[in-house]
Amino acid sequence: MTHISPSMANPASTDIWAVANSPFLWICALGVFAVIFVQTFLYIKAARRAAPHIDMPVQELKESFRAGAVASIGPSLAVVLVAIALLALFGTPAVLVRIGLIGSASTETASASLAATSMGSMLGGPEYTQQVFAVAFMAMSLSGGMWMLSTLILTPILKRGGKKLAKTNPAIMALIPSAALLGAFSMLAIAELPKSNVHAITLLISAATMALCLFVAKKLELRWLKEWALGFAIIVAIVAAYLTHTA
Repeated sequence: MTHISPSMANPASTDIWAVANSPFLWICALGVFAVIFVQTFLYIKAARRAAPHIDMPVQELKESFRAGAVASIGPSLAVVLVAIALLALFGTPAVLVRIGLIGSASTETASASLAATSMGSMLGGPEYTQQVFAVAFMAMSLSGGMWMLSTLILTPILKRGGKKLAKTNPAIMALIPSAALLGAFSMLAIAELPKSNVHAITLLISAATMALCLFVAKKLELRWLKEWALGFAIIVAIVAAYLTHTA
């Protein structure tokens, strides 16, 4: 961590690293991850406390923790790749804050790009000064913050609506979560198809890999393969995208 002196902080300077690696931003980044670790500990503790009340065996609880940890490996690789791409634009502390919070990297990067454009510059361009960096980073942070604020406000409202709907028709509540997930992932997949042949091929290969893993896991009764299926699909898709793009 570097200390910023008044002479180093020059709004017109293109040396964004003088502010991008400031101790204040490092403290913010470490604070975000501290909150994440505390939340994880509290959730695990709450799950262990609630398990006996729903007749959930300890072994099944451990398996669910392991499944969640393994399933997060694949998406984490995608996050790492995005983080590496953003390091040159925002610096390590800002990127750590970004990946530590809920939201969308593409949406927040677009917000930062629009903020930079409004100041007659572009991210990483020759006129990407400390002032532009500060405004772009603020725009990106506000964009991510709205995700958290929306979750905080809408979750209790949706929870009350879900309880009323469950009393009216329990079958519908059993279908809505699955339908919502299927719709969300389908829209994300469909949006990638028209971009290029590489996107379409990558999507098809990843879907085929996921289907193959689940089929083999069911036929051979390999529970661990179900847990690793998502990670395998993402890794194979990344390799396929690289080979297709360079071919």
